[in-house]
Amino acid sequence: MMNAAPRYTAEFCNREYNNRALVPDYPQHLERWTLSAQRARRLGAGLLDLYYGGSPNERLDLFPAPREGGPLLVFIHGGYWRSLSKSEFSWVAPPFVERGVNVATLDYDLAPAVSVQTIVLQVLRALEWLWRASERYGYDASRIYVAGHSAGGHLTAMAMSALWPAWDPDLPADLVKGGVAISGVYDMEAVMHASFLNADLKLDQRSAVKLSPAWMPPPRGARLVTCVGALESSEFRRQNALIGEMWKPALQADVPAPGRNHFTVVNALAEPEHPLFQAALALCVGTR
Repeated sequence: MMNAAPRYTAEFCNREYNNRALVPDYPQHLERWTLSAQRARRLGAGLLDLYYGGSPNERLDLFPAPREGGPLLVFIHGGYWRSLSKSEFSWVAPPFVERGVNVATLDYDLAPAVSVQTIVLQVLRALEWLWRASERYGYDASRIYVAGHSAGGHLTAMAMSALWPAWDPDLPADLVKGGVAISGVYDMEAVMHASFLNADLKLDQRSAVKLSPAWMPPPRGARLVTCVGALESSEFRRQNALIGEMWKPALQADVPAPGRNHFTVVNALAEPEHPLFQAALALCVGTR
């Protein structure tokens, strides 16, 4: 049985969820992501800034695999729904593309200009667009997977929870076949109590519950891989354990990440020797 959630106070949540304060050298990690992403775009073929919707930020980058017909992995960036962009994460693509997996990275509008609910709907719009565009770009629409870090982990779980035929009757119920959720937030009530975040997100009790994938039924048929850094706060480790417990029927693997903090854990997704990359590749192609 899961340990009960701690009693939420602003002091506790502001401490546990302020990753930049917990990792003082975070600017170096952000710079590394930016430089690695620029290098990945210079060296690899990519279709940049494809519009999946009407907003200027409803764009994605697509990195095709050399041969047609492979699966598609859609990466959703973090930044607490209010910062960063797809352009810092192009480095996720090369090791997957080299192994026959197409990769897309998403942009979406950011808080406080839009709500978290609007961001969720934008992610669903992007996935619908990618499903419909599969013949044009040469990947397999029946093998679409999602991955995300931090807020992107939350959005990954929300995409896995989507009732696709209710979104559009043309869409298959299992449009998303699986997900890799890295250091995600699945119980949004905790975020509501983190005042440094909620000043922008403006969650209340109703919206926090509505946007918490931990309280949604586990997706049928889709498989979930989770991961959290061993050096992360107790709340991020609790969040990871919570989704694993609540979605136990869907959990394929919970990958340990010793020595990793909130910023270094996502790097493992693009390190071919790391178990997280191997689990993500296994999810997409069905082999280890």
